[in-house]
Amino acid sequence: MGQPSYIYKGEQMKNINELLGTKYPVIQGGMANIATAELASAVSNAGGLGLIGSGGNDANWVKNEIRKCRELTKNPFGVNIMLMSPHAKDIAQVVIDEKVQVVTTGAGSPAIYIPKWKEAGIIVIPVVPSVALGLRMERAGADAIVAEGTEAGGHIGELTTMAMIPQMADALTIPVIAAGGIGDKRGVLAAFSLGAKGVQIGTVLLATKECPIHENYKKVVVEAKDTGTVVTGRGTGAPVRVIKNKMAVEYLRLTELKTPLEELEKLTLGSLKKAVLEGDIDNGSFMAGQIAGLVHDIKTVKQVLEDLFDEVNDYKNKLEVM
Repeated sequence: MGQPSYIYKGEQMKNINELLGTKYPVIQGGMANIATAELASAVSNAGGLGLIGSGGNDANWVKNEIRKCRELTKNPFGVNIMLMSPHAKDIAQVVIDEKVQVVTTGAGSPAIYIPKWKEAGIIVIPVVPSVALGLRMERAGADAIVAEGTEAGGHIGELTTMAMIPQMADALTIPVIAAGGIGDKRGVLAAFSLGAKGVQIGTVLLATKECPIHENYKKVVVEAKDTGTVVTGRGTGAPVRVIKNKMAVEYLRLTELKTPLEELEKLTLGSLKKAVLEGDIDNGSFMAGQIAGLVHDIKTVKQVLEDLFDEVNDYKNKLEVM
């Protein structure tokens, strides 16, 4: 079926920024151990929607980050909740108590929490990898969904952004936000051409001055080529896209040898923190999307958003199809 117009405040909504109250129709990915108050506030101050990524942290950590973020920005921001976390239930209550404006979710269904969040006036945006899950979230009461393609960094699904977005836009009546493989104006225009009402970005924000990761992490992103990422964990049912390094290559080799899961987990134990905090080039898990090959410089968050959106319509008008 065709996509009905999404009605917001009695009128047809043009783009997701009208719902979020932001300058640009863009959300920052809720990257675990990376999306702190520091990064979230920088994105919100630059005109996007910054997110605090709860990851595996507990409710007190999230509450403190929310309060820090409020000191750093007066603009809207949100919290991403990883629903597989043992702390998810407590964090689901914290976002209500702290009057967070927007919640995005991943790694599970937020259906049991949505009624309370909606009652508290929270905008709910689950991240999904397929149309079926998108429809399920729409029925559960989500305000919008992030459709994340396999080009993205970190935990991924199988569908590509280009294939999924038009199917999602046709199937859902709520706004679709495209994620995965978006790194410049061309990606933004492609997403909107496919039916998205906004975009979510992550990899391009890794190489920013405000991103609180080790300089080596930024370095491997900037130096990455088009084929610089690989996917580990397909055999275990938990595929993760990372920048190719010694640890990732060894993981893939052991996977081909049918190495037991317990041994594979020993190899990856603590690997994300090794990347984020220590900058361990060989043994860190440097999660990044395929778009890393388009990232060539370390910029400010403000510069990244301006590069994505300022004059984007002028760029669009220069395109000629026939």
